Amino acid sequence: MNYHRGFSLPEYSFINYITTDPITSLSFQISKETTGKNEWEQLFNYPEYGFSFFYSNLGNDNLIGKSFALNYFFRVNFINRKRFQIYNQTGMGIGYLTKKFDLVENYQNVGIGSHVNAHFNLRLGANFKIRPKIDTQFGLSFDHYSNANSADPNLGLNLVTAFAGMTYRLGHITERQKTELPKHLKKNNFEIVQSFGGKQTRSLSGEFYYTSSLSGGINRAFFRGFHAGVGGDVFYDQSTKIVIESQGGTFKPSDNFQTGIHFSQEFRYNRFSLILQEGIYLGLVNKGIRKTMYNRGIVQFRVNEHFIIRAAMKSHLHILDFPEIGIGYKW
Repeated sequence: MNYHRGFSLPEYSFINYITTDPITSLSFQISKETTGKNEWEQLFNYPEYGFSFFYSNLGNDNLIGKSFALNYFFRVNFINRKRFQIYNQTGMGIGYLTKKFDLVENYQNVGIGSHVNAHFNLRLGANFKIRPKIDTQFGLSFDHYSNANSADPNLGLNLVTAFAGMTYRLGHITERQKTELPKHLKKNNFEIVQSFGGKQTRSLSGEFYYTSSLSGGINRAFFRGFHAGVGGDVFYDQSTKIVIESQGGTFKPSDNFQTGIHFSQEFRYNRFSLILQEGIYLGLVNKGIRKTMYNRGIVQFRVNEHFIIRAAMKSHLHILDFPEIGIGYKW
């Protein structure tokens, strides 16, 4: 269990006017320590994984309310000694906010337009063992709430807190395994992925628009845990027509499509991957948003040797565009 204290970190300065109170949070976690039974557990210095439950205020109880969140997290130990650990923890899950934007009853809440939101948590912390089964810990935590542009408004809420707490170890302590890892084989991988999603425009219209993308690429496994590569994308965005016409432009059916190339960095752990992509529109540009670059954050799972599934968020820097669910083939 950890107690958090901190402040709101808005992406837009005018949100400072509605987040007037300090952030106070409680988090509860249950996790499993790995023991090195496979090469990935040893490679990542015996990581941990588990579930976190969060309860927090959001800076203004009357306008924004409070939040509850449940996350699945993965912890990597930078330093892992018998009595001391320094770690990075990344968690993703679902959050519920008790207050949301309402054009009549809560129009000053310009941050979030839905009760249910995605929740992202990032921590940098340290553990000190004070007894065989009891640790004390402290560190810094970053939390982000967003509805992934599925409802308007969606400016998002960011919380930065310092935390401190205690950990109790359940059951018996298992001895860690240590074996010599097989030599890594550097090789090229090819993949093609079809994804589907949806979005709202920022006009408070309430209408939902269909999106999709087709992506292909090549990456090289430079290390077991890190791959890098390049690829191409074709996007379809049904909302382009209403955006162009609202800006006084003339819409053509081809404007629903955009094409581009991207660079990718893949951080892999066994079957799971976290992928970051930076892209440039080439050919069919985005005439609705009028940005040159786009980005993707991807969580990917390898079902078997060839098939993959993924969840992704396309954005233009910090401005979210739309979420995607995809299935692909890898060889």
